[in-house]
Amino acid sequence: MLPESHLTARARPEGFGDARLHSSAEAYVHPGDNGFRRVSEHPLSTFSIDVDTASYSNVRRFITGGSLPPRDAVRVEELINYFPYRYAPPRDGTPFAAHLATELAPWNPRHRVVRIALKGRELTAATRPAANLVFLIDVSGSMSSANRLPLVKESLRMLVERLRPDDRVAIVTYAGSSGLSLPSTPGSRKNDILAALDGLVARGSTNGAMGIHLAYDIAKANFVPNGGINRVILCSDGDFNVGVTNRDELVRLVEDKAKSRVFLSVFGFGMGNLKDATLEALSAKGNGTYGYIDTRREAEKVFVEQVEGTLATIAKDVKVQVEFNPARVAAYRLIGYENRMLKKEDFNNDAVDAGDVGAGHTVTALYEVVPVGAESGVGADGRPAVDPLKYQTKTRKTGDTKLAGAASAELLTVKIRYKQPEGDVSAKLEFPLTDSGEKFAARADTEFRFAMAVAAWGMLLSDSPHKGTATFDQVLELAEDGLRNDPGGHRAEFLQLVRRSAELAR
Repeated sequence: MLPESHLTARARPEGFGDARLHSSAEAYVHPGDNGFRRVSEHPLSTFSIDVDTASYSNVRRFITGGSLPPRDAVRVEELINYFPYRYAPPRDGTPFAAHLATELAPWNPRHRVVRIALKGRELTAATRPAANLVFLIDVSGSMSSANRLPLVKESLRMLVERLRPDDRVAIVTYAGSSGLSLPSTPGSRKNDILAALDGLVARGSTNGAMGIHLAYDIAKANFVPNGGINRVILCSDGDFNVGVTNRDELVRLVEDKAKSRVFLSVFGFGMGNLKDATLEALSAKGNGTYGYIDTRREAEKVFVEQVEGTLATIAKDVKVQVEFNPARVAAYRLIGYENRMLKKEDFNNDAVDAGDVGAGHTVTALYEVVPVGAESGVGADGRPAVDPLKYQTKTRKTGDTKLAGAASAELLTVKIRYKQPEGDVSAKLEFPLTDSGEKFAARADTEFRFAMAVAAWGMLLSDSPHKGTATFDQVLELAEDGLRNDPGGHRAEFLQLVRRSAELAR
């Protein structure tokens, strides 16, 4: 297990100024940025997709509160995937469509950025399956403040109002012990469900493991077969301090419960005591997603604007494997997804767990690639982006594999494996990508530009060694075109956060 990093354990890097730290009780884990890898030595890059969004709303909470976030709280892929993107949905019966593109890297003009974008099949309230939900709510004393249990109740009220009569909801609470506050109740009895929510009171210590056991038991007892939605929705600050308190043991418990085919959604609430690392780990092993609810507006995004994606899973254990052509690419690095990396053998191994895609979800992954011939490019820190190869000549006539690559115009091939929500055997999709090498300004679409803007912002906030020449002004310039696709106003808010973070970094 990686050691937990507390807010007070790491000073802000030089150039960022002093940050007002909210509390030393918040815990984050970050394994460090992915580095560049030579294609000659590592032609395959494999990772699990991630549709979590908690890092973005948590980072927003710090910035609006007047301080930069701790570096370890910044997960770049969650910043990027917080936003919906205007990608075309699938039309061939598969759960999602893939959209590949490449452009110049705005923070390093000698490099390219490859975008791998997935768009999940869309469902409406009328077309999604019936839902069997269990609200698992932390009602311990640590949840008493206004931005915890009161916000939990307000958030779940929004979800209840969106339910159909044939949906069902049960409420399990836990503090020092667990209890069934509401047995599984049809959505046609909304008043009963809302009354049970309103009656919840925070008190006592936190025995989350007991609550997890009971919630899954209730979900299994009311299981909706044949593609129905069966989901536990956990709302907590993640501070499990009674019973099973070790994160690894809690993760193993949820991993075992996930075999029941009941999915898990985890939502963090509160500040000053947020156990981000624990909540993220639980969602990752529970066939689930992790969000952080800091405001009523965020609750509206999750439980109103994107409610079908929050409830309905269209594909599980989704893995991506990229094979790079060594005749076109000298080196690459995946931006973000550090704690989602997989071994190359894991791609074809259906026993290895991976991320899930909800209805209508968009997933974006960015690779920074070093084209062949650009290996000697010097970065902003004065060091070469990639050292010159010692044993390979410029002609690259070192074997049949590389000669075959030289004959191809393809930059890379993306392979995607996924399972149906109730399936155990994966299917595979495959997509090649060619690169004409045109300059960024000539072709970059606004969605691609916006994703790169968010990535650059994340690298600045985390003081990534790979941020190159990125600046907050560059982020704003890249992102402004993306405002044309902003029905919820989330991108306009992003620009405000960039300006505010630039002020805090001075």
